[in-house]
Amino acid sequence: MFESILPSATSSSFTVNEFLIVEVVAIVLGLIIGVAYMVACKNDGYSKNFIVGLSILPTVVAAVILFIGSDVARAFSMAGALTLVRFRSAPGNAKDISVVFLSMATGLGCGLGYIGYAAIFAVIAVILLIILSLSAFAKKPSNKKQLRITIPENLNYTNVFSDIFEKYTDSNKLTIVKTTNMGTMYELSYEIALRDEAEEKKFIDEIRTRNGNLNIVLGMLPVANTDSLNS
Repeated sequence: MFESILPSATSSSFTVNEFLIVEVVAIVLGLIIGVAYMVACKNDGYSKNFIVGLSILPTVVAAVILFIGSDVARAFSMAGALTLVRFRSAPGNAKDISVVFLSMATGLGCGLGYIGYAAIFAVIAVILLIILSLSAFAKKPSNKKQLRITIPENLNYTNVFSDIFEKYTDSNKLTIVKTTNMGTMYELSYEIALRDEAEEKKFIDEIRTRNGNLNIVLGMLPVANTDSLNS
């Protein structure tokens, strides 16, 4: 089970039965990876096209490895052919890219004939993917919110709310300062973590008395896809 089913690591030949075994195992493992990704991303959503591509990737990689074998000239020819194709994926995050590499590594293991190792690697990786995705691992604190306060231009915003923030928040950070209303007012944006959600109204009321009862907006932080990548 833990040895290559192919006759030799240096051989470029394989039988029909060996080819079918490798491809069937790659298909099954690809489907397992695709299903695992759907489970891991059930809360965030996913693209059907991405799942389909992810599922067939091990099969394609396994076939490429089988066809190339140990023939150096064939490997260079394959590399030259691939350079003629420009791949461009939809913007994805680091998890998407990692799962793509998972599928490729699984297909590589199958293509080399190490189907036992490929299966164990794929199962361990998808279990880890599901656990980390559905758990609270590396999750940002849910009590962080965005606070936007409008103040008149003659009010020094540097430390004007420091005592209120110290009283009601565990953390606060001024992220954006911009002018509004033809430059006669400032809009301050803070990222805050309230110490006690039950005192939210008192917190806003004290700010209202300080900013002259101008606009105050308290809500969830905007979603910033900082790990999206374009290839």
